[in-house]
Amino acid sequence: MIYVTGDLHGHIDKSKLNTKNFPEQRNLTKKDYVIICGDFGLVWNNSKQELYWRKWLDNKNFRTLFCDGNHENFELLNQYPVTEWNGGKIHKISNSIIHLMRGQVFTIDGLKFFTMGGAVSVDKESRIRGISWWEAEVPNYTEYEEGLSNLERNNWQVDYIITHTCSSDILNWISKIFGFQPKPDDSVNKYLDVIQKNSRYQHHYFGHFHEDINIDDKHTLVYEKIIRIK
Repeated sequence: MIYVTGDLHGHIDKSKLNTKNFPEQRNLTKKDYVIICGDFGLVWNNSKQELYWRKWLDNKNFRTLFCDGNHENFELLNQYPVTEWNGGKIHKISNSIIHLMRGQVFTIDGLKFFTMGGAVSVDKESRIRGISWWEAEVPNYTEYEEGLSNLERNNWQVDYIITHTCSSDILNWISKIFGFQPKPDDSVNKYLDVIQKNSRYQHHYFGHFHEDINIDDKHTLVYEKIIRIK
């Protein structure tokens, strides 16, 4: 089984994955997965607290997969060796925690997933470069191009799209329909417009905006909910 949820923010939102809030995990195994839609945040400073919670997560019945968000320590994350898993590039954080890298297509339980992490931090002015903010939060040209090439190799058809942020189209729609001001449009949003318009897919899950909203029958903003992919 495969589940999808929103930002973890390190230990801050870890409670969504405890047995009280996610009782289904009692029946899962390491052949089952929970996918975090960015801002994983447990590869931040390798503190004793962080290592404790990584071990806590590693000991869960399921395996944790995540795309990166904008609040990650990319300098530390990118120190992990790049390997291949299920058709795409990953950083293997531990035996049960895997970073799904940008612009990749993975086959998991017979389903194809396209992943693209990253977004612009609106609070970057209050953060410190190299300590709490990194330029790598925004994908570079190579990552964008790799994503397009991988989709082209798959005839622009996948089952699911997993990202941190959403397309410009969805961003504007959220603002008009739900009445809250989303984060500013950036290059990742424009890139995801291209993906959205050219790809065939069942559903797109994304985080970043700290809300749980079913946008339409193909797009879901997820934060606290843990959704089973059927």
